[in-house]
Parts: sequence; structure tokens; C-alpha cells
Amino acid sequence: METTSRVEPQAVPGGTPAGEEAPAAQDAPGARRGVDGYLTADFPWYGLDEAFTGARWLMRVGTAADGTVEHGSTGHGEVPSWKGDQGLEVQRFAVVVTVAGRPVRHSGDGTGVLEATSVSTAAWLAGSGLLSCTWPTEMERALRQDWLDQQTALSWELADDLGGSGWSRLTLPVDGVPTEFHYRESEYGWVLAGPAQEGVHIGAYGRGMSAYGLGFSVVKDIAGYAPPAD
Repeated sequence: METTSRVEPQAVPGGTPAGEEAPAAQDAPGARRGVDGYLTADFPWYGLDEAFTGARWLMRVGTAADGTVEHGSTGHGEVPSWKGDQGLEVQRFAVVVTVAGRPVRHSGDGTGVLEATSVSTAAWLAGSGLLSCTWPTEMERALRQDWLDQQTALSWELADDLGGSGWSRLTLPVDGVPTEFHYRESEYGWVLAGPAQEGVHIGAYGRGMSAYGLGFSVVKDIAGYAPPAD
């Protein structure tokens, strides 16, 4: 079984209804919104390729204790939100998670060792991201965190067993090169994870948009992605 570092999931913009508290998994330590964090990364960012012509927006970057950017996400389609009359069920979005390829290394403060990142890391972040924008608002508030904890643990176990029966294989283009991804669907949406061509790992999740037929490419101008309005 592949062992990966457990990384905090990212917040989904617009994901908390007015008057409600989001589950703890949406409040990611070390997360920064806006294009500045993306510009300081030492690796390329990925998004959907030019075949996608809809709205593009930024989420938050995840950083290490020393401020080094480790991962981040680009959004496509509608920003996941419960605000409005139609609800999340009819919204269409796909989020691409880019994870820096890192070897085993010492932590920034020199007190420990950080495990290498892998495709499993991307799968974990993508699975957690999907959960953070599909948590059951109709559930009693006291039960929501228990539900999220249970589903997050399941997501972690699945990400750590990419060769297991919980995953199928899906080939999609990455920078024009056919690339095999690990793929799974659930009642909440879909998740996939695989390698990129630039020494990074790609994860993705979505709902209302089919993963079949998607393609990924390096983002040429991250400034073309705008942070969504709160």
C-alpha cells in the first residue's frame, strides 16, 4: 500500500449557506486565496484545456509551515454554492488539483521528515475537496461533523489504495498526451487522479460535468483565473 502525507483539504468558495457553519474540513490551515499564492509556486499549474470555454476561477493554495506552496486548485464552470433556489444538485463544475512532486524531505523547522507526495496525495485532496462541497446541509448540525469525519476517513483509505476495487481506469489527455487516471464515481460526484507531464500530480473532482472527454493542460496565464466573489 502506498503511504502518503495527509494534507488538509481546501475550502470551497461560496460553499457555506448564510447562517450556517461549514464543517471543519473547509477551514484549511495555511490556505491563501488570490493569484499571489499561485505566482509564488515553483511548479506549473494545471486546468482544463482550451476545449472548455466556460468560467474559470481560483480556489486557495495550500502551503507548508515555511510558506512554500505545495498544492492548489483551479475551478471550472459554476462555483459550488448552496445559495440560490436551485441548490447544488443542478450545478455543473470541475475542479483540477495540482500537487507539487516532492521527495521525502525535512520539515521547514528541521524537527521532522515530510513524506513524498504522490498520485495518492492528489486523490486524497480531490476526494476531500468533493466532500467539502457536498456536505449534507439538511442533516442536523450536530451530526454533520461525524458524517464528514467518516467520509473523510473513507476518502483517505481509498486514496491510499489506488489499485483496489474502488477505482477504475480512465485515459484522458494531459498536455495532449494520453494519460491513465484512477477514477471513481459516487452519489456526490466523481474523483480522479494521475500523473502530469511536468513533474506534478493531478487530481480532479466534479459534479454535473462528465469526466469523460475532459482534457488537462498547463495554465499559461494563471491571472486568467479570477478568485470568485464571496
